[in-house]
Amino acid sequence: MKKVSVVIVFIIALVAASCSSSKNASASMYKRHAEASYYADMFNGRKTANGERFSNNDLTAAHRKLPFGTKVKVTNVANGESVIVKINDRGPQKKSREIDLSKRAFMSIADNKNHGTLTVNLEVIR
Repeated sequence: MKKVSVVIVFIIALVAASCSSSKNASASMYKRHAEASYYADMFNGRKTANGERFSNNDLTAAHRKLPFGTKVKVTNVANGESVIVKINDRGPQKKSREIDLSKRAFMSIADNKNHGTLTVNLEVIR
């Protein structure tokens, strides 16, 4: 009887542990110290590579390789501020840059609103 009780307790603990860990969203580091920029206002209303209309008021971004719909946590290395964006376009065009953010996303993590680029860490949200 003791063995059965121990086995049941073990199974319940195992199930509880697996359920609690699956509920929490996790992120994996994609790239450290990447260069981020933001879209110019002239792109508002144009179609993105996935067919959506671009708006600088949305929390979206362009990336060369990540699949459309991927959620990415973008963290400004200088101040620790972060924002979660959805990949809906391809780019950036400039090779040294890793990601183009919508203006809203960029300004929400920028210290100096007069700079056009930031050094950021990118984490893919799972």
